Amino acid sequence: MSARFEELDWRRTRLGDLSLRRRLEPTTHIDVYKAKLGDEFLMSSLFTATEIALADLALAGLLGTDLDVVVAGLGLGYTAEAVLKDPRVRSVRVIEALDEVVGWHRRGLLPASQALTSDPRCVLVRGDFFAMVASGSSFGPDAPDHVDAVLVDVDHTPRHHLHPSHAAYEVEGQRHLADRLSQGGIYALWSDDPPDEDYLSVAEGVFASCEAHAITFPNPLTGGDAASTVYVARFGLG
Repeated sequence: MSARFEELDWRRTRLGDLSLRRRLEPTTHIDVYKAKLGDEFLMSSLFTATEIALADLALAGLLGTDLDVVVAGLGLGYTAEAVLKDPRVRSVRVIEALDEVVGWHRRGLLPASQALTSDPRCVLVRGDFFAMVASGSSFGPDAPDHVDAVLVDVDHTPRHHLHPSHAAYEVEGQRHLADRLSQGGIYALWSDDPPDEDYLSVAEGVFASCEAHAITFPNPLTGGDAASTVYVARFGLG
């Protein structure tokens, strides 16, 4: 059994103080990993259903093999790990703004770290995803100009951003995202809020289609359910 509480890492970053902690959850008797940026709660391994659904729903909308996928936001690694479980995937480039988060996985601090760092299809890229999209720059070494799927899990919601520069959720930003997809490609977005009709309207004006999937999952801390949203949009013809 692990210690009841352990701070695995603490760093001062350009976005604020970043910490990674592990504690033994008394209700489930399992180790729970949590990350915070300043006063913002970022992620917890206690709630991974929507992060995994982000990958599963996006890939379910794609045909063919040799799929090239970009994941924006490394976090605890559950979305990228779920993408790698699909044998059709040829490459996964995970874009992460903070060196410190990439370092967590390179040091093997998290449950998903081994799966990500040992799979030759997976490349962890330190960079600003939103700047890459706006400028049309590469998603990493040898990355194709157009990919089959872009999965975004960075901000809390399309309205609640971690940083003001994350301006990809209005019409111009959505068009830049669409420009990076192959014909029939999928753009998927995680949100911690219920479906947002205003955001859906923006996405539907850029993509051929966009659907909001409400993901409900048990919350062992309250004994009830919690919910998040995954938006799945298609570029051009499938």
